[in-house]
This record gives sequence, structure tokens and C-alpha cells, in this order.
Amino acid sequence: KMDPSFSPPLHGQRHQFVIDFVNKNKPKKVADLGCGECTLLKRLKFHRVIELLVGVDIDGRKIKKNMHALAPISTDYLQPSFDQLRVELYQGSVTQRDFLFSIFSLTTFPFHLSLADVEPFSEVVFGYMAPVAVIISTPNSEFNPLFPGLTGFRHSDHKFEWTRAEFRSWALKVCLDYGYEVELTGVGRAPPHLQEAVGFCSQIGVFHRLDVNVNSINYPSLRDNNILRRVLVNEVLYSAEKLKQRWMERRMDERNEALPLSHAEGEGGWEVCIAVRNTDMEEESAGKYPGFSSSMFSLTNTRNISLFLHLKPLFCSMWRRTEASKGAKAERCGREQGRTV
Repeated sequence: KMDPSFSPPLHGQRHQFVIDFVNKNKPKKVADLGCGECTLLKRLKFHRVIELLVGVDIDGRKIKKNMHALAPISTDYLQPSFDQLRVELYQGSVTQRDFLFSIFSLTTFPFHLSLADVEPFSEVVFGYMAPVAVIISTPNSEFNPLFPGLTGFRHSDHKFEWTRAEFRSWALKVCLDYGYEVELTGVGRAPPHLQEAVGFCSQIGVFHRLDVNVNSINYPSLRDNNILRRVLVNEVLYSAEKLKQRWMERRMDERNEALPLSHAEGEGGWEVCIAVRNTDMEEESAGKYPGFSSSMFSLTNTRNISLFLHLKPLFCSMWRRTEASKGAKAERCGREQGRTV
């Protein structure tokens, strides 16, 4: 392994590249093809934006050995997230359609294939799975001479290693065949004076599907603090208004019970006649308020009684202003007639 030549180690830089992509693009479904020891999945499970993590590897023993490290820990139960994270691990080959996937937001894969498997891999990943984004990492064979004593491939599991031109040629063919665009980059920089000549130690292709056309609508959620605050305020105001209405109705009922009521059966059924005993109505009965009579306030239910009790002062006030206006007008007319005489 050549990782000790880099700080941080090369595999850590590859994983951090994926994590930075997740933080920026916030995919909800992520698959790690060739997950091996599940190291990347262990780091991705702490990213709350992800709802589904899938790991695929052809070595079932590795999956069984490392799967327990993906189980929830104690703090996950003490502080659960709003959304549930599901982790699925499959033993299978990425060159065959022997497992079913939903459409993934992001798929990552380090190339550990034979040249004969490259074409089936491309068809399965880009044609069948067709994720929104794919991150492919593979060794850059042009960098190998910088490792002292290295002969052959960097790892015994590698079946081939591409130059930058070979990797670019394959990436552009994938884009043309399956409708993607690609950005070529890498991790593990060479010394500054050799960077342009040999490139990155691990070359990376970031593929984006071109036909993604998502129309989305965001519904209000209590996770939004502003919406939560407004909902709480509205609930409090509504409850306060209901309490106010019940209090007012109780007060009206108490006032209505204090009034003497007489029931007389008429043609239209029972009719409630109000005998209002107060100064204003006594003055009215004496003739001070001509035009008003108790018969005007013959009402048919307690709601109208309450309405009358509420509006009676207004009627009396309007009558006083009318009478005052009439008196002032009569006085002016008298003065004008005196001047004329």
C-alpha cells in the first residue's frame, strides 16, 4: 500500500472527496459499489440528509464481518433524527443485474475490474441503474514511477491501471452512450514541479446525468423554525379567542337570567317579550323617547336578546343626538325669526 506517502492517506482523501460531494449536493440515496470493509459507509451514516445507504461487494465474507459496525449506536437512540436511515448490504457483482435498486442520487465505485468487465459495468451502472450522479475513482498509472521500488500494479487486486488519456477516453464514451457529462479531477497531488506531467495519484470522474428534470414542491414543515413559531402562536391565539367567547357567552347568560321574561303564545309560536326595567326605558315609557316602544324589541331567541342588550345604549345615544340636533335647529330658527320681526 502506498498510502503512507500521503497525508492524509490516499484512501482517506478519496472518502473525503465523496463526503464533500454529499455535503454540497445533499443526495438522499447513496450506493457504494465495491464497499469492501464498509469504511465509507461508516462515515456516511452520520450525514442526516441521506435516507438510504446501500453497499455492494462481491466478497460476502467482508460484508458479514463489517456489517455490525453500521448498526445504530447508543447516541442514535438518545437523539434520533426526524428521518429514518436505512442501510442495505448486498453480495453481488456490479457487472450483472442481480440486485434491484431505486434511482440513486449518488453512486461511488473504485475500479477493481478486469478489462473484460468494463463494458458490462458501464451498461449496468449508467444504463440500468442510471443514478443522478456517479463518482468513479481509479489509479493513475502515470503516477506509478514516483513510488520507489514499485513494479507492476499498485495492488495485487488490480487487474489493470489506466493512464489519464485512457480514463478520459472511456469516460467520454460513457457520456455519449448513456447521456451523462463528466468532470475529471483527482486526489493525491504530485510534487508541484511534476503535477502537470503526471497528474493526480488517483484520478476521479464525477458523472452527472443530463436528463434530470425534477419539478418539486416543498410543503410547510414543523422542522422550519419560522413555520413552527407561527403555528404555535396561532394555536395560542385560537385557544385564547375560544376562552374569550365562552366567557362572554357565560356573562350574557347570567344577564339574561336576571331579566323578567313572559311567554305568550302567538301565531308564530312562542314569543319572548322583554320587560326592560331601567332608567332609559322608564323615561321612554314616560314619553321622553317618542318613537321607541317595548313592542319594538319583541325578539325570538336569546341571541337576539343579547344583541338588543348590546345595541340599546347605541339606540339611546343616537336618539339623544337627534333630539339635540332638532333643538339646536329650532333655536336657530327662532333667533332668525326674531331678527326678521
